[in-house]
Amino acid sequence: MTGFGVGTVVVAEGRLVAEIRGVNQRFLDIRARLPRELGDLTLFTEQIARERLRRGRVELLVHTEGSIGSPLVVDKARARAAFRALAEIRDELAPGAEIPLSLLAVVPDLFAPPSATELHALRDAVRSAVEQAIESMSAMCRREGAALAADLHARSTLLRGLVNDVAQRAEGAPEAIRRRLTVKIERLLAGGDLAVDMVRLETEVALLAERGDITEEITRLGSHLDQFAELVASDAAEPVGRRLDFLLQEMLREANTLGAKAQDAAISQHVVTMKVELERLREQVQNVE
Repeated sequence: MTGFGVGTVVVAEGRLVAEIRGVNQRFLDIRARLPRELGDLTLFTEQIARERLRRGRVELLVHTEGSIGSPLVVDKARARAAFRALAEIRDELAPGAEIPLSLLAVVPDLFAPPSATELHALRDAVRSAVEQAIESMSAMCRREGAALAADLHARSTLLRGLVNDVAQRAEGAPEAIRRRLTVKIERLLAGGDLAVDMVRLETEVALLAERGDITEEITRLGSHLDQFAELVASDAAEPVGRRLDFLLQEMLREANTLGAKAQDAAISQHVVTMKVELERLREQVQNVE
């Protein structure tokens, strides 16, 4: 789910700030960006997030405010040697040309690396700031999750009402079929001397009722809705998104079968509404871990 969080840790005379942004995605994709002085901790930072998150496209930005470490120590002997080497090349290629001191910045190992103690402290600070940011984002996600759960519950309740209405309508299906057939036969025989064969009529009614029997579909839809409601209300730590998506696929399959069997216009309209709500639920469930 989408979310944003910030974590801050005081380090030396400055602050280390971690910002995290997450958007919904089925798999976990983490991209961390750190300032150059902390570049060696990029993989370490991503690993911290992987330990706490399961899915989503996550952008993790770490930046500093003020001084977070001891002053840089320059290897003066190495700097002098590098400058002399540059001067020799200058004298050979372009005598009298100016040598900018900025060239020394690209000399490898010109600045002494932080001590082991300082590096350990920076790692701890990065971990603390990132974990704070993740917790802040998780709190936002939990609020969003509560709203999403309420929406899923409301839509599944609407579906249950539709299923109950269809079940009640289906109870009177044989009698409705009998009436329709009787009316049609009477119209065809109007003005003639032929009489309606009630035995044959009852046989046809029974056959049509059997073909249009939707009891099994209604029962399975009710069972799937029960399981769906249990998962939505569950406080279990394990992810339930895939299970919810599977149940919705099964419910959509049952609704399609129900619609194909239905011999009543009102039931067909209810099935259309069911399928619309099931698609809306499937879109929402994509945001569930």
